[in-house]
Amino acid sequence: MLRFAGAARALSVTCRRYVSSQPCALSGFLWTRDKPQRNHVALTRVNLPYVSHLRFNTSFIPENTDLGRMVYAGNLAKSVLGVKFFSYSTSVFTVCIMPYIMLQSGIAVDNLALKIAFCSIVGFFTFVTPVTLHIITKGYVVRLYHNRDKDTYTAVTYNALLREKRTIFSQKDVEIPGVSKMFTTFYAGKKSMLVNPDLFPNPQDYSHLMGYDKPFTFNPEELEQSSKNE
Repeated sequence: MLRFAGAARALSVTCRRYVSSQPCALSGFLWTRDKPQRNHVALTRVNLPYVSHLRFNTSFIPENTDLGRMVYAGNLAKSVLGVKFFSYSTSVFTVCIMPYIMLQSGIAVDNLALKIAFCSIVGFFTFVTPVTLHIITKGYVVRLYHNRDKDTYTAVTYNALLREKRTIFSQKDVEIPGVSKMFTTFYAGKKSMLVNPDLFPNPQDYSHLMGYDKPFTFNPEELEQSSKNE
């Protein structure tokens, strides 16, 4: 206990000598015991150095000077790319082995109607599946950049050849569908875009993208007129 009291006094003297001469914004109390007596506790004030400001950086997405700041990154980008690549691969494989199957099964020497039926069924699952998958995932935004100077956005998606495609639009081009759709969050012009609002590190970026930060005007006369027209 005596050692602890001595260390506390030394800390107090050191803090007063080197710290108290500077402006201070934070302060605390250090508990010490001067004597080994019961219920006798002395408080020693310790001043901490002045702190002008604290800055917390919560943005973990890297910057891109050409396109602007990346405000969104989709977590299903690799999954979408992998599924489309697998679908394309199976389609190409099916087209390659289809003549061999027809020759081995004897369909090639049968009547024409059987050939057309067989090719139609195989072709349906060979080509319709990749096309349908592309239509569903073509609007999935892999990355979204925001240029603050021009107030424009650059959305990166995958095209039919599994290559990245950039779509540049402004906030004025964003339209929110009246009825919520499964694979559409907003329209950039006439192109549908799909994003996950929970993946925006800064919620203000999503609000600005969707136009939720714009001032709201309310006119009771327009509501009364619309209700009368209905």
